Amino acid sequence: MKSWDAERVAAAAGGRLINAPRVSDGPIRVVIDSRAVAPGDLFVGLRGAHDDGGRFAQQALDSGAWGVLAAAPLGAATEGGAVIEAEDPLASLALLARAWRRELGATVVAVTGSTGKTSTKDIIAALLAGERVTVATPENLNTEIGVPLAILGAPEGTEVLVLELAMRGAGQIAELAAICEPDIGVIVNVGPAHLELLGSVEAIAAAKAELLASLPDSGTAVVPAGEHLLDPYLPERAATVHFGPGGDVAVAAVTAEGVELDVFGESTVIEPGFRQAHLLLDLCAGVAVARVLGIALAGRVEVPFSGLRGERIELTGGVTIINDCYNANPMSMLAALEDLGSDTLAVRRVAVLGDMLELGADADGYHRALGDQATDARVLILVTVGELAGLAGETFLGGEHFHVADASEAADVLAPLLQRGDVVLVKASRGMRLEAVALRLALLRAGA
Repeated sequence: MKSWDAERVAAAAGGRLINAPRVSDGPIRVVIDSRAVAPGDLFVGLRGAHDDGGRFAQQALDSGAWGVLAAAPLGAATEGGAVIEAEDPLASLALLARAWRRELGATVVAVTGSTGKTSTKDIIAALLAGERVTVATPENLNTEIGVPLAILGAPEGTEVLVLELAMRGAGQIAELAAICEPDIGVIVNVGPAHLELLGSVEAIAAAKAELLASLPDSGTAVVPAGEHLLDPYLPERAATVHFGPGGDVAVAAVTAEGVELDVFGESTVIEPGFRQAHLLLDLCAGVAVARVLGIALAGRVEVPFSGLRGERIELTGGVTIINDCYNANPMSMLAALEDLGSDTLAVRRVAVLGDMLELGADADGYHRALGDQATDARVLILVTVGELAGLAGETFLGGEHFHVADASEAADVLAPLLQRGDVVLVKASRGMRLEAVALRLALLRAGA
């Protein structure tokens, strides 16, 4: 927003400019953490449950901020830069982001789903980067705070903005879509995530479908083929593209040389740096988006995936960790275990599985099913972390089972058992903090 003056920034945010900035240029970026303020930033002081970020306004200005946006009254309490008062700073952040989205004039691709939305976002961004000036959501800025910050982080000249939208309940996707005004809406899948909040998979589908309802007549919905839960919500005027088996974009063959895709009846070969089945579905969604934008793809594609999402870590002694512990639900757990089972380089398959949270009344059943899935994946050592995950031990028939309370204990149990050629999957809901397993294993193996 460097080209916007203070009056325009205040007007776009629905606020009142009560102090002029030191310079005529607009802010370089927008931040909500006063500790991260750098010269030229606009600091937005959000209200929290126990604090008001506005009380750090002067601290931000003293750090060189271009200005601050916070709840009234500020006035005499602040000096040194632009000061914008707003009744609701979070609402003003959303208004400012929507105004900047319109100013950019970029094509907005919004991605949501029960699982895999971050990976799909990463794939789409990588596919488009060579053909369009593309900006994507950093990591997972996907909430009512994160989405506006992702939009405001896009510089002038951005041609495609790929945004990830989170869903914690009914109405949230609609709220986020109203901010980003998507042209292309991608629903990666519909599954039993957040059941505790919404009660049924049908309700989850309806919440995800809020993205489709937000599309303009000229927009395009990109949805999984055969997902009948979405059928009632497919747009009447906007176009619809289906991906996956039986869809407009589908995998025809997987070889050592690459992945052959059927794209609207035409064959194309892409060489991604992955072969996992669930990521190939995400690739189909990405290729569908590219085709909607008039981009024909072929050849090598490098995808820099966000952290803690299937990243492979090589430990000393020939042990490989699959660090996939950013989040988990029944769909993503099954996909990860199936990928582990199909890993032809693994001498032994090991799984460290933690609790899947927010599954409601069916949580016990979903966790018991993990034991069957680990058995099918030919897991020889299963370590379960947390009370719910421990239920997987009741159905696991693949080999040794150890149940522990936390990530540190899991690493301690596992470290002396690992051998050269072992591939270890680590996965759980974010609240279980299982990323500590990989770190501790690395330290323990290094000292072995």
